[in-house]
Amino acid sequence: MKFIKTSIPEVIVVEPQVFGDHRGFFLETWEKNKFKESGIDSDFVQDNHSKSSQGTLRGLHYQIQHPQGKLIRVIQGEIYDVAVDIRKNSPTFGQWSGEYLTAENKKILWIPPEFAHGFYVISGTAEVCYKCTDYYFPQHERCILWNDSELAIDWPLINNESPTLSRKDREGVLLKDAEIFA
Repeated sequence: MKFIKTSIPEVIVVEPQVFGDHRGFFLETWEKNKFKESGIDSDFVQDNHSKSSQGTLRGLHYQIQHPQGKLIRVIQGEIYDVAVDIRKNSPTFGQWSGEYLTAENKKILWIPPEFAHGFYVISGTAEVCYKCTDYYFPQHERCILWNDSELAIDWPLINNESPTLSRKDREGVLLKDAEIFA
């Protein structure tokens, strides 16, 4: 496996080694010792799987208490995945890192706790699987607006059309008004 730091060093792209032939392929998506050696020393307590249609944007989500680190991968389709540093005392506070994750490229993205997370579906549909370092606590979930001009995330919107959003995501707040981490 290759572990590649992004513009925000704590956000890491994992490129697994894929063994393939005429029968199909095999890859390792997580191995505790390899991840620990590369600076991702986390225990995972929950696995999630979502399916979304093209043009759907989910996020930018985080939990203000019980923050979740997430290990994201796509098993069908293509997404643009974004991590936003919302740690007030971090040198990369308010910065974001984005990565194309596809079933074909098999990249995995590590998003540490205390980061907001969101993704946009580029393909007709996409299935996203992710491991979490803490449980889901809806009372602690928060959402920052996907199009906050202070963040200026360069979402690859199809035909520059507004994304499909949940009510929760439409009602997100600006970073300047959000509860964040010290």
